[in-house]
Amino acid sequence: MTVIDLNSDLGENTPDRLVSDDAAMLEIVTSANVSCGFHAGSPEGIAETLRQAVDRGVAIGAHPGYRDYARFGREEIEIDSSTLQAHVEYQLGALHALAASAGGRVVYVKPHGALYNTIARDERKARDVVAAVRAVDPSLVLLGIAGGVVIDIAEQAGIATAAEAFADRAYTPEGLLLSRRLEGAVLHDPQLVAERMVRLAHEGVIESIDGTDVAVRADSICVHGDSAGAIAMARATHDALEAAEVTIAPFAP
Repeated sequence: MTVIDLNSDLGENTPDRLVSDDAAMLEIVTSANVSCGFHAGSPEGIAETLRQAVDRGVAIGAHPGYRDYARFGREEIEIDSSTLQAHVEYQLGALHALAASAGGRVVYVKPHGALYNTIARDERKARDVVAAVRAVDPSLVLLGIAGGVVIDIAEQAGIATAAEAFADRAYTPEGLLLSRRLEGAVLHDPQLVAERMVRLAHEGVIESIDGTDVAVRADSICVHGDSAGAIAMARATHDALEAAEVTIAPFAP
């Protein structure tokens, strides 16, 4: 039996910047990567998303990022190790408290944006993030891109890990995400996205930007909540996976 999780980045709305329909997405996904407030979101908005996740039985993950609201945490920031670790610990602590208040519990961590991409290749920053997770709650599962250096570092530190693929992103022939700065990096066709994810679930491959198949290991599939047509893509992916007899369930307990 093939089992896979569906996740989305949520809790990122504020009155001046609405980027996702959290209520609709929480009816589809099995895990929610909830903003910790540094790159997006507000305490009251994050708390509401957490309450909705608890009500729907959706697994809660912390989504910490760089302290960069203006650029949505999508630009690399030079930061020393002690500061980065403290920033991640602060964000994890905040989400733990808000989740507990909503009657839920944070069970995994998925770093956001530029931080996510950086720790896939930057060993020093990867160690800083893993150290923060260990310090706050070593039972958390770390969700990252398959093959990323942070996965190896987390496992060496005794942190459980899970691998992630992206439904709405194009891949390079090397199995990396195509830079958002390049044309075609973000996908928008629900049927195409769904077909790609069914192949991933059954064959372990995704067609790369040059048309070749690349092997991708994934315990979870992400549909970005702020992508154009996100709900349609998530619903199409969910329905296509179910039709292909793939069980959709959270990767973290």
